[in-house]
Amino acid sequence: MNFDVAIVGSGLAGLTVALQLAHSHKVVLISKRDMTQGASDWAQGGIAAVLDSGDSHDEHIDDTLVAGAGLCDEGATRYIVEHGREAIQWLIDQGVPFTRDEQAELGYHLTREGGHSRRRIIHAADATGHAVVSTLSERAARHPNITVLEDHCAIDLITSAKMGLPGNRCYGLYVLDDISGEVRTITATHTVLATGGAGKVYLYTTNPDTATGDGIAMAWRAGCRVGNMEFIQFHPTCLYHPYAKSFLISEAVRGEGGLLVLPDGTRFMPEHDARAELAPRDVVARAIDFEMKKRGLDCVYLDITHQPAAFLEEHFPTIRARCLELGIDITREPIPVVPAAHYTCGGVVTDTSGRTDVANLYAVGETACTGLHGANRLASNSLLECMVVGRAAAADIAAQEKAGRPDFALPGWDESRVSDADEEVVVSHNWDELRRMMWNYVGIVRTSKRLERAQHRIGLLREEISEYYANFRVSRDLLELRNLVEVAALIVDSAYTRHESRGLHFSRDYPETLPKALPTVLQPRAPRKQTK
Repeated sequence: MNFDVAIVGSGLAGLTVALQLAHSHKVVLISKRDMTQGASDWAQGGIAAVLDSGDSHDEHIDDTLVAGAGLCDEGATRYIVEHGREAIQWLIDQGVPFTRDEQAELGYHLTREGGHSRRRIIHAADATGHAVVSTLSERAARHPNITVLEDHCAIDLITSAKMGLPGNRCYGLYVLDDISGEVRTITATHTVLATGGAGKVYLYTTNPDTATGDGIAMAWRAGCRVGNMEFIQFHPTCLYHPYAKSFLISEAVRGEGGLLVLPDGTRFMPEHDARAELAPRDVVARAIDFEMKKRGLDCVYLDITHQPAAFLEEHFPTIRARCLELGIDITREPIPVVPAAHYTCGGVVTDTSGRTDVANLYAVGETACTGLHGANRLASNSLLECMVVGRAAAADIAAQEKAGRPDFALPGWDESRVSDADEEVVVSHNWDELRRMMWNYVGIVRTSKRLERAQHRIGLLREEISEYYANFRVSRDLLELRNLVEVAALIVDSAYTRHESRGLHFSRDYPETLPKALPTVLQPRAPRKQTK
């Protein structure tokens, strides 16, 4: 299977790159499940961009830098913010049905979220991600130059270094057809990783099941640097209900006046931060975690009952409907919420065009670390980054010659020395142990002792998983577990090297913030020659 561009991931980042290049390039879009089962589709709040004359790029940049706790790359931040409006206009041109407001300057309703000094979040009610992804995926599915491979799991990148050739250039990747069990070799002049984050490394997460850090792990094994992996954003308000499974209560609920209260109705956020419910997510998540641990609570509550029912129906129809299904009427009673792993601020080190350390390999979206998010992502900046960097990566690819495919056949996938798994329960046991261990030892509040325990247990798990991978045929569950344990090690190693508390990383052993903010960048060993 030969293509000009292979894109791994079908969320907003991958779709943006695909649609920008499809008029001139032969593109394959690889999706682990169906095209709309990713984190982008789940995004509720919206997309942050300067869309009103009362707002400014400098204000959006300042809000981003404050949230990022001194660790944002200012150049990357300015580039992404300043290209926001044209990216939004592109979505409007594609037909995305954003919520209208005829009184507004642009004609669309703008909401405000935690950490923002202005209303600058354009949205489609409370299901922005679904509106965007469904619109773009329909266009991608119909495009004659885009081949969509659903139910295909990326296994590993094929690089010159892994083949024992000089330099380190990416020539494509191996993918598993999850339906037939066949492993396919895909040759591509350029490869783009847009696989999202790694929320499933934690026991509780707002992320879909597909968020297993695949792109980060594959890039690391291929020889790319990885940065700022200790900064895992825990969303403060995940619906607490035994049947809810990862349902997020949008930041916009607090932006429209929602109050966080204890079971007796007492507010607590003003005691933790002057910005109260509109403080950045790390502040709110730590405050909820503190109150829950201090009082032995299973959850706290988010109260929006003071808003009229018609207002809630107009602005939060998805949240209201889901809560009603579970017996919670948000117009009459507060919503039970807990923090949950939500966003991976670090990732594969790239520039603002998505270029990585490996030639012809790009990373875009939550998989990447451009420096925009620093030590804590500002609400609704993530979809903005997907589009702006996705468009820049496509432009960079389009500016290059299509020549670059190898003039030799890539090695096929070798299964001659493996057999069918004898006990697949090992995979599920290791998966469960890893996620519980990460939640208990590498969560919202950390200590050096907890991190040491995590390092030790991850080391043992890696040995078991590597042995299993070497001896048995691959499956989606095994591939995801292999990637998750790699990402878990990167998170713990990054956290252990940061001797301060900053943004999303809070250590009881190092509660102070150092005067100079420095990113955490991990350097991989030289890529090993392909063994399977």
